[in-house]
Amino acid sequence: MKRALLALTLAAALPLSASAAEGISYNYVEAGYAKTDGKYSSGDADGWAIAGSYAFLPNFHAFAGYSKQETDSRNFGGFRVPSTDLDTWNVGVGYNHELSKRVDLVTRIAYEQRKFDNSLFGSDKLKGGNVEVGVRGSLAPNWEGYAFAGYQDYDQHYDGKAYGRIGTQVKFNQSWGITADAKFIDGGEKEFFIGPRFSF
Repeated sequence: MKRALLALTLAAALPLSASAAEGISYNYVEAGYAKTDGKYSSGDADGWAIAGSYAFLPNFHAFAGYSKQETDSRNFGGFRVPSTDLDTWNVGVGYNHELSKRVDLVTRIAYEQRKFDNSLFGSDKLKGGNVEVGVRGSLAPNWEGYAFAGYQDYDQHYDGKAYGRIGTQVKFNQSWGITADAKFIDGGEKEFFIGPRFSF
């Protein structure tokens, strides 16, 4: 939490006069395929996700997302362990500062909740969040990319972990594109997303 407060303080210290870099929109909705590679194969899951962002001031945007994934059922010594449902949602706010005409410095903080539900072992819930900082830039008229470093933590059964996140979007026109995101978490867990994005 101290790191989150530090990141917010640094963001607040930046001037508020600049807006988003040219060709970069913080107004969008996206949906598509989501996949988690756990530290162990029993934690592998996949499903779908939806997310969106809205710029409510020249340098600030709100964002939210929801994903629903499921692990495979497995056999252990002749005993069948049913699949586990994983529902995740988050909501947060971001600050973007123009470094150049094509590159933004972005700081984001979010609250996140994860619910695990298994018909045999019951359900469990993690509540926490993350903070991340990075750059987002227009690499070409129809191509943009971003890279973030972050830290996530939850209230129980979880040690805080650093992560790196990279992504890209290929634009078909001003409104439509396809985006991909990969998150690499300390300890070996990975999260992936790919799907269409509508910018407005």
